[in-house]
Amino acid sequence: MWKKRIIAIFILVLGFGVSFFIYKSEPQLSGIIPNTPGSFLSKFPFKLGLDLSGGTHLVYRADVSQIKSAEISDSMSSLRDVIERRVNLFGVSEPTVQVEEGGITSVGEHRLIVDLPNVTDVQKAVVMIGQTPLLEFKTERPAGKEKDDLIKKLEEAKKLAEQGITVSSVEDPYFVQTPLTGRYLDKAILEFDQNTGEAKVGLKFNAEGAKLFEQITKDNIGKMVAIYLDGSPISTPNVREAISGGEAQISGNFTPTEAKQLVGRLNSGALPVPIELISTQTIGPSLGAKAIQDGIKAALVGLIVIAIFLILWYRLPGLLAVIALSIYICLILMLFKLIPVTLTAAGIAGFIISIGVAVDANVLIFERIKEELRTGKTIADAIKAGFSRAWFSIRDSNTSSIITAIILFWFGTSLIKGFALTFGMGVLVSMLSAIIITRLFLFSLNISKNTKFNNFLFGSGFHFTKKENNITADGHVE
Repeated sequence: MWKKRIIAIFILVLGFGVSFFIYKSEPQLSGIIPNTPGSFLSKFPFKLGLDLSGGTHLVYRADVSQIKSAEISDSMSSLRDVIERRVNLFGVSEPTVQVEEGGITSVGEHRLIVDLPNVTDVQKAVVMIGQTPLLEFKTERPAGKEKDDLIKKLEEAKKLAEQGITVSSVEDPYFVQTPLTGRYLDKAILEFDQNTGEAKVGLKFNAEGAKLFEQITKDNIGKMVAIYLDGSPISTPNVREAISGGEAQISGNFTPTEAKQLVGRLNSGALPVPIELISTQTIGPSLGAKAIQDGIKAALVGLIVIAIFLILWYRLPGLLAVIALSIYICLILMLFKLIPVTLTAAGIAGFIISIGVAVDANVLIFERIKEELRTGKTIADAIKAGFSRAWFSIRDSNTSSIITAIILFWFGTSLIKGFALTFGMGVLVSMLSAIIITRLFLFSLNISKNTKFNNFLFGSGFHFTKKENNITADGHVE
């Protein structure tokens, strides 16, 4: 018995320790215990979603129609990596880029979700993310009838364009496409001319690109090799000799800012999959703060009402259930911090619902205990039988809830996934609090005799558990 009481005391102390950790690790809190910015515990704040912290939420649809089915997953992963590198160029704190495949509301679609906390210049972010830097190397087109015909077509197209007539693009009459493109680029470097101080962009190709570049320069000595970016020539240097080693320079009269931006774009790489922006949502920090306040208020009001109901209706078991429920809340909040789980308004709703599931388990147990007491069992036997018989109902109901959470998380959109994750975690931890912690607290009290006071403690609402009269072997009535 003392072993159970020691464990119960340990759990209570653990609950206080976890609640202290939650308080100290949240820099926004202040009060009796001062928070120290920069302390170890302050490194574990709640990770808030955009709807709570404010920022920009972008949804892109990826066009995978030209990609083989077996390569779609790898292409989407590459797309996410490229977008992450581009987003990092903004200096955004903790951006989130995730792939969403075939949700319930978008069967067959592949989407990319980009969350940019505290970003105010939405248009700039959209432009920078959507740009695809296409780096091409082209050689001079040889003189002849083909070149003359293309020049005539280009001049005609310009005349029509001046008249407001839209024409299809005309092939470049002066340069010819080569196999060397930005896909063979290993990295780009910002450089400065030692004599003039002019900003330049240094290029370093991978092994295959180095061979292509060497062959191109070897075949075009004395000629121009044009460097195109996004379909426009930015540099047309003359080749004096074959260049080996896979290194080149772009000098296009760049300002330092332009050269730095170009280096960033080239290093981020071209998009492996075309994307289309289909949704933009901007949430201000004041709206997010209000959502947090409303969520906390709803959780506190709900918890207080539940606590009052449990204590008034189930008395001592209800009081112990409230203590166990408080420990459960502290444990799940600690998990949200340590994993960490990105909390959204939907996620908070899932957490609050999981509290209701935890209460439901306690109600099932206490009703079972009452039924056992009505049959004349002692309180100790009724508690043991109540937990044992209620377990199957709790197991089945919680299993169905967990299965539902898994399905929602697997097929749902990012918003639904936030709800499913917190709800599923809450259900799992609630079984621990309902079955183990509440049971341990009840048994640690070692209440076995059916006295009037004990019957009152284990009564329900306005009813009292009747004291059973037992006749002993010597004829005395107890």
